[in-house]
Amino acid sequence: MSSLFKRFLLAIALVMSSLAFVNAQEEGHEGEVPGKHGEKEGFNVGEMIMHHIKDEHGWEFAHGVTLPLPVIIYSQERGLEVFSSSHLANEAVYNGYKQEHGKIHRVNEAGADDHEAKFIDFSITKNVASLLLSAIILLVIFSSVRKGYLENKGKAPKGLQSFLEPIILFVRDEIAKPSIGPKYTKYLPYLLTLFFFILVNNLLGLLPGAANVTGNIAVTLVLSFITFLIVTFSGNKHYWLHILKPTGVPLALLPIMVPVEIVGVFMKPISLMVRLFANITAGHIIILSLLGLLFMANSMAGAGTSLAISPVVIFFSIFLNLIELLVAFLQAFIFTLLTAMYIGSAVEEHHEADHGIGYEGADAH
Repeated sequence: MSSLFKRFLLAIALVMSSLAFVNAQEEGHEGEVPGKHGEKEGFNVGEMIMHHIKDEHGWEFAHGVTLPLPVIIYSQERGLEVFSSSHLANEAVYNGYKQEHGKIHRVNEAGADDHEAKFIDFSITKNVASLLLSAIILLVIFSSVRKGYLENKGKAPKGLQSFLEPIILFVRDEIAKPSIGPKYTKYLPYLLTLFFFILVNNLLGLLPGAANVTGNIAVTLVLSFITFLIVTFSGNKHYWLHILKPTGVPLALLPIMVPVEIVGVFMKPISLMVRLFANITAGHIIILSLLGLLFMANSMAGAGTSLAISPVVIFFSIFLNLIELLVAFLQAFIFTLLTAMYIGSAVEEHHEADHGIGYEGADAH
């Protein structure tokens, strides 16, 4: 039900964004220039949403409060260049560089893009800074947990250890063991790292002014690719025989079934990538769209209308934030569970167990 409700609100948000865009276009066609001669500038919800969910070279915590991040650029002719992103604020040109739509471009003396200039951008963006922050948080948390285990060996867990131990045991007993089987201990460290990495970044993304790390498809792509490598290199002969020569399939159907099975190998990590990216991004878009309704109402109908609908918008925003808190745990669980299932199918000794029965079970049925 919550998923259906979430999709419904997302559809409303997209429609409202489109209406805001059309309204801005109509104002432009009438010859009015927003923001000039004391006129009120139209509020564009879509632009506001993209500004908050996309990656940037500065970390904006609130309107007008931005933490400049280091811009690191390497080119063969200039070498390594390091400077603050504040020099590129408001589309300013600095040292031959200009920032447009979150990307850095080299410009010539006339101020036009120099398409022949080649350089590599190693800059610390908002998402990269958030990734480093989450890594530090995880190191601090689990260093403390490790210390607690060493000091309280044989005793009841205390403090942070007592809070995280049930979660660790849940990942071990409810995800790793049932999905992978006796070989789960080999893959448990990866599954725990995956679960807590996604969870921490999901929770950080709910904070005001936070980065949209797990809603960035590049991050989910890397996580899915690591899972793909582990599954591929852990696959035993039964796994590959099931793909290249499925049991019980007539010989005439093999030219059809084998390509389908091979495509399925690549579709699994792609589904992991898209699922996490889409769910986290959709949640942020919905909440931002609801908050954008206040500014749209103020822009189109005045402050009175904005004040009238503000209690409803605030109520739904708080409600959706609570749902997103649940989604943060749920998406970490689903990504880890599917990863464990894919690994389990690759290391399973008997491919007949894919159907949940063995030889004895098949004879009994």
